[in-house]
This record gives sequence, C-alpha cells and structure tokens, in this order.
Amino acid sequence: MSSHIRDINQWESGALKIQWVRDHMPLLDGIEKDFIATQPFAGLKVALSVHMEAKTARLCLCLAAGGAEMYATGCNPLSTQDDVAAALVHEGLNVFAVHGATMEEYEDDLRRVLEVGPNIIIDDGGDLVTLMHKEFPHLIPNVIGGCEETTTGILRLKAMDRAGTLQFPMMLVNDADCKHLFDNRYGTGQSVWNGINRTTNLIVAGKDVVVAGYGLCGKGIAMRAKGLGARVIVTEVDPVKALEAAMDGFRVMKMADAAPLGDLFVTATGCKDVITSRELLSMKDGAICCNAGHFDVEVDVAWLRSHAVSHGEARQNIEAYKLENGRTVYILGEGRLVNLAAGDGHPAEIMDMSFAIQALSARYLVEHRSDLVGRLHNVPAEIDQDVARRKLASWGVSIDTLTPEQHLYIYGE
Repeated sequence: MSSHIRDINQWESGALKIQWVRDHMPLLDGIEKDFIATQPFAGLKVALSVHMEAKTARLCLCLAAGGAEMYATGCNPLSTQDDVAAALVHEGLNVFAVHGATMEEYEDDLRRVLEVGPNIIIDDGGDLVTLMHKEFPHLIPNVIGGCEETTTGILRLKAMDRAGTLQFPMMLVNDADCKHLFDNRYGTGQSVWNGINRTTNLIVAGKDVVVAGYGLCGKGIAMRAKGLGARVIVTEVDPVKALEAAMDGFRVMKMADAAPLGDLFVTATGCKDVITSRELLSMKDGAICCNAGHFDVEVDVAWLRSHAVSHGEARQNIEAYKLENGRTVYILGEGRLVNLAAGDGHPAEIMDMSFAIQALSARYLVEHRSDLVGRLHNVPAEIDQDVARRKLASWGVSIDTLTPEQHLYIYGE
C-alpha cells in the first residue's frame, strides 16, 4: 500500500462520509455483492482519476471488493476531500490526492497511479488517458481498456481517435442514458446550485442568471435557476440547442449582450474562453461568475489575476477582483467546477447510477477483452437497462413488460 495524502489521522470523518453515501447508493451495494462472488478484477490493477470525495470512494471500494488492486487519485486539485482520501488509505487502498494541490503535485499524483502499469483506467476528464499515452507508452500493452466519465473527456478521446493516437479501447460512460440523462441534468442542476447557494449565502430569486451552454448540464442548471425564482438567460453556439432553450421559455442571446445584464453567470460548455476580458469589463458591479465545466478555462480568471486593480478573498471560495473601471467581479471556486470546488458534488443517489455504469462497464471490458474491435465503445444497452431496473427496484417501482405478441409487433421477431 502506498499513498500521497495530507493526514491519515483524518480517516474517521472520511469513513463517516463514505458510510453516509453507502446508505444511499443501493445499486453499488448490489453490484458489490455480485463482484464479491465472481471476483471479475482478480489479479488486475485499476487506475482511477475521479473527484476524490465520498461517492468516488464508494466506487473504489466496490471495485476493490471485486478483486481490483486500486490506485486512486483525483481529477481536480480543489475537489479532493482529504479525510475521504485518508479513509481509503485506512481501508488498504493506494491513494494519491491532496486538496489544493499545485498543478505539479496534481500531475505527479496522476503519474503515481500510472507508473504501476494499470490494466483498467477509470478517467474523468481525460487527464489520465492523455498522460498514459504521453509519458507511459511502454506500459500501454498492459491496458485492457478504460472508462470515461464526462463529456469533456469523451471529446478528448474522440480527438485522439480521429488523430489515430488512441491505443486501447475506451467505454464512453458519459454517453450511456443512465449516466448523462440523470447525472448531467439532475445531478449538475442540483449540485451547482448547492455549491453556489452554500458559498454565497445570497438569494437567487429575482436575479438575472446567465447560463452558458444548453447541453444536458446547462438544461439542469437553467431549470433549477428558474425553480429558484431567477430570470434565466441562455447563451449558445448551437442553433438547435438555442432554439430548444427559447422554446423552454428562456431568453437567448449572445454572451456579449448578456454580460451587462447578468447578476450571476454559470458556464457549462466544455469549451474555453466563454467569458473573456470583454465580457468581464462590461459586467455590472458585484456580478458573480462560476464554472460548471470540467476545466478552469471557461472564465478567463488568468486575465483577472493579471489585470485586476486589487484582488482578495471576499468569503471562503469567493475571490473579489476590482477592475480598472471601478467595478468588482466575484469568482467562485477559482473558476473550477463550482459544485465540487465549492460543494460536495452530485447527490449520492445520482452518482449511484453513474458509478454503477462505471463498475459494470469495467467488468464488460474484462469479460470482452479478446473481442473488442476499435477504440471507442458505447456502453451496451443491456448495461443501461440493468442499471435502470436496479434503480426502479430500489424505489419499489414496477413497470410493464412487452408480451410476446407486442414484441413481435414492434420488432418483427
């Protein structure tokens, strides 16, 4: 067992957090029981880079129960919870993650979980897979395949695949229905506002909220903002999504036009330079900006740091930047994922579904290692169906099934 964590003595509070989510993640409990009986990962090393908090810890323990030798790190320097990392080390797992790590420390921890020669890679955002190809090509023959958790990571994988550089199979977990339809929309929608509200302690009702991006994450954020009483503006580059936002009842406009109107801005595009110096300079005094995309490149915080007249902490996780025009702009969580940098991430019940997809997809890679053709693989429909049925059963919900005659009528077989 090896680790790079802050303090092993914090493990008890981390264990309580893990127990709390365990009590609210029945799907992983059922999958863990299956894994204990079948040991699908016996003799295999799993490298995991996901936000190091309690729900992720529950996934790690589930995989370990299935025989995996776990090497875990975070995927964001501000989302690690040190007590949770300590609790996993106390359980005998190899963990390398520290809250507030520098980029050098963060990347060193990624290297630590890769240098062991993993057989399965569980990634969130693509940093682990990218670094594996860049610095550890000699270990790639050990890799059976991997699973990618989020939209940003899948975009990076598709770019690698187009370039012909992706060297092993990857399961596109985020594209599974039981992941993106619920995690991205309901999980992001709730957890982003949990983070904003807890951090600012300000009212949302009556404010003008600008949501950049109307994918499933943006839809969830906009929906919850509307429910909290905000007037919602959506900015988009995709005309179809912009039309959808308009028909959902939101004002749609360019970011340049929205910038002077907004009280609170949330980016959720997966792209960079969504809010630049031009928009920051045109915002009203006291405007608040935060990011719900994976990387801290959507709001140009670097420009603020170099051009602000003054800069200081207004409140924990809130930085105040006074600009040359006399106005102050506030940034939450350093422009990193606000629901994790300034919150606890998605609700446990949502991550139960997402991590059930992860666990079952990892098992699928092992079971089909000899017949996987190509590099990018959608999660099989039977895994999606399995997770949905498990979730419904945990709620005590029963649904109809097709009769043989109905099946023949629809499918012709």
